[in-house]
Amino acid sequence: MGTGVPRLEGIFPPIPTPFDADGDIDLPALADNLGWWSRFELAGVVVLGSNGEAVLLDEAEKLRLVEAARAGTPEVRAVIAGTGLQSTRAAIALTRAVADAGADFALVLPPSYYKGQTTDVALERHFRTVADASPIPVILYNVPACTGIDLSAELIVDLAGHGNIVGLKESSGDIVKLGRIRGEAGERIRLLAGSADFLLPALTVGAVGGVLALANVAPEACTEIHRRFAEGDVEGAGALQIRMIPPNVAVTRRWGVPGLKAAMEMLGLRGGPVRPPLLPLDEVQRGALRSILIEARILDSEKEATVR
Repeated sequence: MGTGVPRLEGIFPPIPTPFDADGDIDLPALADNLGWWSRFELAGVVVLGSNGEAVLLDEAEKLRLVEAARAGTPEVRAVIAGTGLQSTRAAIALTRAVADAGADFALVLPPSYYKGQTTDVALERHFRTVADASPIPVILYNVPACTGIDLSAELIVDLAGHGNIVGLKESSGDIVKLGRIRGEAGERIRLLAGSADFLLPALTVGAVGGVLALANVAPEACTEIHRRFAEGDVEGAGALQIRMIPPNVAVTRRWGVPGLKAAMEMLGLRGGPVRPPLLPLDEVQRGALRSILIEARILDSEKEATVR
């Protein structure tokens, strides 16, 4: 990483994309949300990730979002932009474009459509070619639940030797794999937990932070787990980690992006509608989500606008 690039360490929320009633990007809503997130000790934001509905956006929308995220995020904090696409050529083009729009890092998914031919050899060539062409540092993004491809520890360790591949967002929850990568790659690659479910376990095997959907609605709790661990208060971090598991499941595996946006609205943030074919939560689901947030002490039962 060159001089002036924010440090890749700490808690990053993968921010949702707010849409208005017509289904267009709501930039004023995004600015409001960014202002709120800036109040907390977050390390930056991730835009164009899974929670940002990136696969449902066109390229012009993506670049507007990166520009808005950079404008609304303090300069000392990182803006990480998702640039994974199905062709190597397209991923390079988008990576260069988000760099011009102000992104500090590119978060690159593996191409996954032709799974039968997507071998480690093909993936290594893809990631190396993107990293060679990228004007900003590259973070590998492993999310087999969405791509159907689980990047192997061997591949990740090998790619860690590339000077422009600096990090890994690991969303599989495989702590053994994370520990192995840390042991074999050392400081050559910085590890980020991809879910609040396993933030603390990931930290214990060498992760330096996390890209956490839950950090959108519980930034203080997520950063507190990271801080307590760093200070040696593993017991305190563990108690908070356990309390954050139910709400994290609610806004990830259980209800996904619609659940996350609903939780944001309950807290007074600007979640907005989801983009079809995603569907919003119904009233029964919203009631269940509200109860989970109250139980976790994320939402105040008397006034829906208090994040702890």
